[in-house]
Amino acid sequence: MDSLTQIVLGAAVGEAVLGKKVGNKALLWGAIAGTIPDLDVLTKFLVDDVTANELHRGFSHSIIFCLLFAPVFGWSVAKIYKRQEATWWDWTQFMFWGLFTHPLLDAFTTWGTQLFWPFEYRIAFNSIFVVDPLYTLPFLGSVIALSFYKRNHPKRSQLNWLGISLSTTYLLSTLVIQFFATKQFKNELEKQGISYNAIQTRPTPFNTILWTANVKTEDSFLIGYYSFFDTRETISFTEFPKNYQLLQAVNNEPIVQRLKQLTNQWYAVERKDNTLYLNDLRFGVLGIKQKPPEFVFGYRFYKDDEILKAEEKERDMSEASGLLTSLWDRIWGN
Repeated sequence: MDSLTQIVLGAAVGEAVLGKKVGNKALLWGAIAGTIPDLDVLTKFLVDDVTANELHRGFSHSIIFCLLFAPVFGWSVAKIYKRQEATWWDWTQFMFWGLFTHPLLDAFTTWGTQLFWPFEYRIAFNSIFVVDPLYTLPFLGSVIALSFYKRNHPKRSQLNWLGISLSTTYLLSTLVIQFFATKQFKNELEKQGISYNAIQTRPTPFNTILWTANVKTEDSFLIGYYSFFDTRETISFTEFPKNYQLLQAVNNEPIVQRLKQLTNQWYAVERKDNTLYLNDLRFGVLGIKQKPPEFVFGYRFYKDDEILKAEEKERDMSEASGLLTSLWDRIWGN
């Protein structure tokens, strides 16, 4: 999830664990703990794009990281507040839950988390977009409101648990909504007589009303959209050929194999101006009506000292306002 959401979650968890002992310090350090796992984004300044994406939501989002570093961070904070009521063990438990709830929340997004690192399997439920106001804003309001009460005031705990309850209920409800959206896509594929090998369903940006599906067939991928406000009888699917034959000459190159694994085999290849691109289909395309469609994540292959390498292709965000307008219209069934 986005940084603000993780800060709010960390603050709320910190309040639940240690708020009665340390007051607003629990909000502050909870927010910091909730941010720490995402510091892995700094690897972008140290390694190439592919390696950085492989590392993202890896070790720093694992149970092992939480167990190893909670005592270290707990000891550090305990040293700062030597005369406070909270002990080193209190702060260690506090830090563990602040760190651990971060990857748990991220597991509901499309990118997922390697919660059980060093195993490479990513847990990704695909049920919530990385920025969802309905999850974050009520939660944020409760955290802000409780901060004005003294640490032992009963309203403080009530407001905190209200925020946690609302956000958790909404988060779990996205799985139910996803189930019904997926059912709609599957029914439509059956009605249109389309055979497929796999399907992925996820929400479009900022909402859980409009959903998109990636459908894997024998030779291509299909992308379709469904809104719960749709009045149309059929779902239209756009086809994207796999074009795997374009990789025939470089298929055994290490960078190609790494990208196949990174995309979890949800990729399509295209050639533009004699340059090969590998597009990650898990995150769909920019915009709904954009022509030609541009994938959110893609990699450009290039040679460096005769070694095949890849880098993230640049995304054209010049029409961002138009993308949001088309998204808003499509949500309401237009």
